[in-house]
Amino acid sequence: MELTDWIVILAVTLMAIAFRCARTPAGWSRENRARRLAGTRLLAQAACSVWAALLIVARCVFALDGLLGLRPTLYEVLIVVAVLLACGCYWSVRGRQLLKSRRLFVSC
Repeated sequence: MELTDWIVILAVTLMAIAFRCARTPAGWSRENRARRLAGTRLLAQAACSVWAALLIVARCVFALDGLLGLRPTLYEVLIVVAVLLACGCYWSVRGRQLLKSRRLFVSC
């Protein structure tokens, strides 16, 4: 795939997250709006992280030419991809938790 295709995929993903999470009722408090904004931001970070990991796998693993004279080994590339995927999973879970509505009464 061309780099333009990758950028279009990222743009579509970020727009889908923005449209899905942008709906906030007018009567919400500042705290609920802040939670929703933080959840949206975390989901966008997760999407960018997973996108970057997939781009590295598609471009860097098959073409280890390096950037500016650096030549990473396959092991180093896979470690970076694993870290990006782990961050993406963590941000996705935390973002979904923040987007859920809070309970009024929680039993102990």
